[in-house]
Amino acid sequence: MNAPAPDAEVHIASFVIQHRDTAGDALAAMIRDHADLDLALAGGTRSVVICESADRHAVMERVDLLQAVPGVLNVLLVYHHAEPAHALDEPLPSLSILSTTGEAYEHTS
Repeated sequence: MNAPAPDAEVHIASFVIQHRDTAGDALAAMIRDHADLDLALAGGTRSVVICESADRHAVMERVDLLQAVPGVLNVLLVYHHAEPAHALDEPLPSLSILSTTGEAYEHTS
C-alpha cells in the first residue's frame, strides 16, 4: 500500500456484530480477506471488529459486507472517527493528573 497523501483522511470505526453461533468461522474468514478489518474480539454470538480505511464510503461498504455473511444477524456501528493521516504521527500532549490529595502528576505518552 502506498503512503497516504498529506491531506488524506484515516477513518477508524468499530462494529459490534451479532451472529449465530455457527457464523464464527465464516465471519473470521471474511475479515481475514480484508486488510482494513481486524477481529478484535470473537464471541459465541457477538464479536467486535475494527475497521481502518481511507474513506467513509469504505467503512459503510464493510458494514454491507459483514451483514452479508451467512448467520450475521446485525452489524452495529459503535464508533467512527476521522482525522487527517498526518495527525496520527503527531505526539500527544502531556496531561496533568490530580490525585485525590490534590497532588499534580504529569503523564506523557
